[in-house]
Amino acid sequence: MTEDPVIREISAAVERSPDAIELRLHLAELLINRGRHAEALAHCSAVLTNEPGNATALALLQQCSAALAGTPGPPRATAQRFDWSAAEEEVAHIVEPAFVEQPADPVDDGDYDVVRRTTLTLVDVAGMEQVKTQLELALLAPMRNPELAKAFNLTARGGLLLYGPPGCGKTFIAKAIAGEIGANFYPIGIADVLHSWLGDTERAIKSIFETARRNAPCVLFFDEVDALGHRRSGLAGASGLRVVVNTLLEELDSATSVNDGVYVLGATNSPWDVDPAMRRPGRFDRMIFVGLPDRAARAAIAKLNLADKPVAGIDLATIAARTENLSGADVAHICTTATQLAMAESLRSGQVRPITMTDINAAIEQVRPSAGPWFDTARNVVEFSNSDGTYDDLAKYLRTKKFR
Repeated sequence: MTEDPVIREISAAVERSPDAIELRLHLAELLINRGRHAEALAHCSAVLTNEPGNATALALLQQCSAALAGTPGPPRATAQRFDWSAAEEEVAHIVEPAFVEQPADPVDDGDYDVVRRTTLTLVDVAGMEQVKTQLELALLAPMRNPELAKAFNLTARGGLLLYGPPGCGKTFIAKAIAGEIGANFYPIGIADVLHSWLGDTERAIKSIFETARRNAPCVLFFDEVDALGHRRSGLAGASGLRVVVNTLLEELDSATSVNDGVYVLGATNSPWDVDPAMRRPGRFDRMIFVGLPDRAARAAIAKLNLADKPVAGIDLATIAARTENLSGADVAHICTTATQLAMAESLRSGQVRPITMTDINAAIEQVRPSAGPWFDTARNVVEFSNSDGTYDDLAKYLRTKKFR
């Protein structure tokens, strides 16, 4: 039986960007629609490992479990985070677009007017002082001191790429940058860009940039930019993602586009998979490494994830000390697991029992660092692909953290 081209294309994108939660949930939805519940179940579980409590993943997981058990599943969740109404057509026409004559649902500028303000600033980012310093030098200082920047021939034009292991707060930092400069925040994922019909993907990208320009000053944030701007040399000749890369390059290029007041940020777990042309001057020409959260950041993450829950005797300093080398997502998972332990006992006793350090310690024993495989890859990149010094900051970090 020939593989469904929709499934094949999105599965390949998930393999390239395994931590792209939105993309993986999209694939799970498509698999469920085709009755492939066991495969969909695996993708839902992978999402919940990285983002415990994800409502969409839980709803799809319940649906898969019911189908595999041979019992009627619950109604499909109505409050999904993503619009997948066009899932049946999602990638089939990208694979062979030459025969498409008329688009079914033309792209409308208004579809992308999701720009919003954020109240976050870098003050809300606990710890991470080295990252803040680099942000100040690379982006914020030229914006705050335009005359001084002009004297040193510095500019805030072009793009900034945040990279590092998954679950370490790159999106949070991007929001804080927008709040720091009083700009609108406009997040973009692969589902906002990829469309089924010939020409719609290009129009989507152009519409996104036009919306950002209309709402300037604006931080235009591309999450999982390696999925959107993957190396063209690694893409199949008929892949629709080539169109994404080419159009992105055109819109980013200051020679062909006027992006005054639009500050383009990208986040990626795999900068080595980003097309080299995306990192030329005027595009994503500056890179900042965002590593694992330091002790202050881990304490703040634990405090945030335990807020508004019944707690007793929680020692944030101890939590921070015992979670060395864990990602922010890992720390959040520990808090979720501890909450579940306390809730389970409360259900047995019929009385609310607060979360204690006993629950936290038990949860810490259960959670293993999720960033290990990422650092294995990063170590190889530093050793064999850093002749131009692109990853010197990463190399220094690996030595400091004794990852090599």
